[in-house]
Parts: sequence; structure tokens; C-alpha cells
Amino acid sequence: MGQVAELAGVTVRTLHHYDEVGLLSPSGRTAAGYRRYSGGDLDRLQRILFYRELGFGLDEIASIVDDPDADAVAHLERQRLLLTERIERLGRMVATVDRTLEAKRLGEALTAEEKLEVFGGYREPEGYSEQAVARWGDTPQWRWARDNRGPMTKEDWEKAEKVRRDWVGRLLSVVDSGAAPGSPAAMDLLEEHRRMLAEFMGECDHELHRHLTELYATDPVQLAFLIREPDQRPGIGRYLADAATANAARYA
Repeated sequence: MGQVAELAGVTVRTLHHYDEVGLLSPSGRTAAGYRRYSGGDLDRLQRILFYRELGFGLDEIASIVDDPDADAVAHLERQRLLLTERIERLGRMVATVDRTLEAKRLGEALTAEEKLEVFGGYREPEGYSEQAVARWGDTPQWRWARDNRGPMTKEDWEKAEKVRRDWVGRLLSVVDSGAAPGSPAAMDLLEEHRRMLAEFMGECDHELHRHLTELYATDPVQLAFLIREPDQRPGIGRYLADAATANAARYA
């Protein structure tokens, strides 16, 4: 175990803890009773350490690495996507630091926008990108978006944010009016939402849309991506999921 801990850059106590919580249990024991890690165990440890480095909690990591539908290649593809996104974000921050250093050397004064642009504008919920890639990174829709859509520019984000705000405003008007999730107004809004997702994903049929919107009722991170905190209402995630279900039935 000590050799594995040294190779992985973790402590023996960390490996003990992974064993205790069922995250990584060695496949065998030596005659003296010491833990023995197989090649498969080390593959799992690599995946665990990748996700830990990306900021995932141990419970999240367990659910990801125990996914029965994901093979080793799928895990590596997910991790590569996550790391690439992080590299891009860090690259933008490095460029901002370089620009600030150059301005300091030349005695220039940066505007507030220039100083903070890399941090401002659109702010996705913390951990959203990592969770999204981990959950959807091996799906055909995600691959289509990756292969057919380039990185979103600042103008792209601003346009998308305007569309989102307009849609949420109309949604809140319907919700606050007391209209049921199965009302034509609510279903029409969810049909519009489905088409918005299809534009990004390349395909989003009503059944897929129903599954995706169910996340709004069960996952606060997903809901926060669509509806920011000041605009949220109690039970609005369930309202969206029920309206999407009603809309799917309408088109069945």
C-alpha cells in the first residue's frame, strides 16, 4: 500500500479511508494481510484521483466511477473534456494576468471591465461544467454539440443570456398567474424550451426533454443554470418537469 500511495501522491491514510467508505477496496491481500491492489484497482484509483483533482466530492466520485453504463474509454473521454474546459478557463485567466502585468509595466490604467471581464458577465453555477460533462459527456447530443459548435464567445453568451431572461420572465408570468403545469401556456413554454435545447444539442425529442427537465425538480444546480436565485419560486423545478411531461403527452 505504501508503494501505491507514493506513486499516486496520496497518503496511506487516504487509501485506508477510500477502503473504509467503499470507494476503493483492494482486490486482494498478501500472506501477511497487507492490502494488494490489482491493475483494475489502480485504474479505478486513477479515475478517482482525476475527479478529486477536478473538485468532485467523494460521494459524487463514487456515483460516477460506479456507473454501469460507462466503460474505461468513456471515463477517459469525460475526464479529457473536463480537463480541456479547465485549461481553457485557466488560459483566459493567464491572459488577463499578462495584460494586467503589461499595463503595470507601461503605467497604463485598465478599465474596470478589462480588469474583471474574465470573472464577470455570465457566471454558471459552481461546478456546473464538471457535473454536466460527467453526466452527459458520453452522450450523442453532447458529442454533437462539441463537434459542431465552437467555443462560445462573449457575444454568444450575451445573446443566450438575453434569450434565457426573456423566457424566464414569461415563465414566471404564467406561474404567478396560477396556471397549471398542464395548461396550454405552460406547455407552450416548455415546447419552446425543448427547441432551444435542440438548437444546442442537435437533437432533443420530447422523451429526452422530459428526462432532462426532471433534473430541474431534483438537482438544484441544474435548476440554477436555467433560473437564477432571485427568480426562483418554491416548487418551480417540479412545475417545469410536470409541464414538460404534459407537453410530451400532448405531442405523443
